[in-house]
Amino acid sequence: MLLIFGDQAQWDAMTPEEWKTHDAAHEAFRDAAGAGVKGGAQLESPQVATTLRAGSDGGLLLTDGPFLETKEGLGGYYLVEADDLDQVTKLAALLPEVRASHSAVEIRPVVDHG
Repeated sequence: MLLIFGDQAQWDAMTPEEWKTHDAAHEAFRDAAGAGVKGGAQLESPQVATTLRAGSDGGLLLTDGPFLETKEGLGGYYLVEADDLDQVTKLAALLPEVRASHSAVEIRPVVDHG
């Protein structure tokens, strides 16, 4: 799983031309990964997240906002099938968030319980 983190304010400040370049880089990533991309999506802003957790009374507590209060929020993800970490690292390096000063891509294996 590739988790794409970044500063929402930086993404919000991007011009239409910057978004065009950004989207082209994602398209190049998807082309390079080919059938290895099993899913993915851009997420809405962390500010519109809803978090559900256990309340102190044992009930459920529903709160507005992301689980963690951080500068960098989860902005999107790709589920990628790859032979090894080297292959997925080479693919992830194509994502523009790897080179932007406000963002990063976290590579995390998915646990198979089956």
